[in-house]
Amino acid sequence: MCVGLSAKVIKITDGTALVDASGAKRNISVELLEDLEPGDYVMVHAGTAIAKITDEDIPETDRIMEALG
Repeated sequence: MCVGLSAKVIKITDGTALVDASGAKRNISVELLEDLEPGDYVMVHAGTAIAKITDEDIPETDRIMEALG
C-alpha cells in the first residue's frame, strides 16, 4: 500500500518546496504540479508533491492517517 501525507507549502524555489507535515519540515519536489503558492496544501509521496489539496481535505486526511497508524 502507498501512503501520502498532507503538507503545507512554506516556500518554493526552483522546482522544490519546503513543506511542513505535522511539524516536520523537509524539501520535496513540486515539478509535477503547477500554480503552487506558499500556504497551499499538497499530498506528498516519496518526496514528491503528487496533488494539490484543499483546506477542507486536511481533517479527513489526518483522520485516515491516524486510523492507519
